This record gives sequence, C-alpha cells and structure tokens, in this order.
Amino acid sequence: MTFTPPVPLVNYFGYLLDGANWHLSGDSSIPARLGQHLGYTLVALAISAVIALPLGLLIGHTNRGAFIAIGLGNLGRSLPTFGVVLLLVTIPQIGVGVGPVLAALVVLAVPPILAQTYAGIRSVERSAVDAAVGMGMRPLQVLFRAELPMALPLIIGGLRSALLQVTATATIAAYASLGGLGRLLIDGLNRNEYDQIFAGAVLVAVLAIALDYASAGVERAVVSPGIRERRGGRSRRSRTRRSNDPTSSTNSTKEATPAAGTSA
Repeated sequence: MTFTPPVPLVNYFGYLLDGANWHLSGDSSIPARLGQHLGYTLVALAISAVIALPLGLLIGHTNRGAFIAIGLGNLGRSLPTFGVVLLLVTIPQIGVGVGPVLAALVVLAVPPILAQTYAGIRSVERSAVDAAVGMGMRPLQVLFRAELPMALPLIIGGLRSALLQVTATATIAAYASLGGLGRLLIDGLNRNEYDQIFAGAVLVAVLAIALDYASAGVERAVVSPGIRERRGGRSRRSRTRRSNDPTSSTNSTKEATPAAGTSA
C-alpha cells in the first residue's frame, strides 16, 4: 500500500496567481471570462425584469390573477435549469448558442421578481392608497406615485435574489459551448486541473458577493430612507409582539399537553 502525500494548498491557487491568466487579450483569460459571465447574467436579468415587473405591478395593483404569480413562482423553483438548457439545445430550430442559456436563466429569474413585485404592491397599507385616491390621483398615478415607491424594498429584494441565482447558475453556459466562468470548471474537469476548477468556483463566489453589495448600494440610493426605517421599525415591532405575546406560549403548552397524554 503506497501513501500519497496530500497536495499542498498553494497548488489550488496556482491558476489564480498565474499572471498569464490575467492578460486582457484573448477570450480565455480570467478578465474575459468574467466579462462573458457578467454579460450573460445582466442580459438575463434585464429580460426577466422586462417580463416580470410589469406583470407583477399589474397583478398586485388590480389583485387579479394572483394565482399566476404564485403558480409561476412555484414552477420556477421546480424546473431544473440545467435540464432546460439541455432540452432547448436538442431542438434543431434552436441549437447550441446563447439562446438556450438565456432562456433557461430567464425561466430561473422571472419567478422571484414576479412574486416579490406582487407581494410588494399588496403589502402597501390600504390607508396610503385611499389617501392617494382622495387626493384625486388616477389609477396609474396611484400605482407609480404611491404604491411603487413604498413597495421598492421588496421589489429590489426580488431583483437581488434573481441576480444571485442567475450569477451562480450562469456557469451552465459552458455546457452550451459558450464562455463565462463555467468554462474554467468544465475545462478543469476535463484536464484534471483542480487549480482551474478552484479558480472558477472562487471567482463565481466573489462575483456574486460583489454584485450583491452593488445591488445593496443601489437599493440604498433608490429607496427613500423613511420607507427603509418604517419597514425596519415594523419588523422590529412584529418581533417584539411575538416575543411578548403570552398566548403563543399558552397555545404551545396546550398543544403539548394532549400530545403528552396521548403518548402516555
């Protein structure tokens, strides 16, 4: 029995620390792969927002067709993105290219945006809507000048959630013979170059974190400070009420007592 010494940890950083992989020329360098990955992500997010935001605003404002938002949300969570890509690639009229990848990423991103947009509009207090109507605003003015500003935190939350999901999943573009950071994973697996696989995983994680911080900055710049403080105070008050509510502990005790008697 031969003993194989462990691979030193520094080997896993070999691809990342190699300056030849950071050159700006060519399509296989790390900056080029980052740009390709970011392009797939932002294009898919933009298409998803164009589809989901108007639909979510309409459903939330009219409260008609809520089952569409709920159904699409559940459908998007259950569909395997990789399976959608493979299915679209096998269709002769579509073939291999950026189309199947973007379609799969849009299917992944639409449900959280749609669900959060609908929930954000429906979460606006009725008194604020009535006040806007009382001021003589028309339905579209009520939507865009009263409901939308107050629903922005939840809407942007849906966009941030979709952005993170698409960033992590855009690696599937490599399976459709495209670029992106998934190329590092696929090529590394084919060549048994684990430092390249490690580099791809690290870069995807770093890119996702960077985009999340950037989107958080956009949220702070767009959402009114009063709305952020109001929502934060509302969540704190709800937690305080739940912690100080004696009925919750009483109900749990009553539920536990018959269960104990039954088991006895």
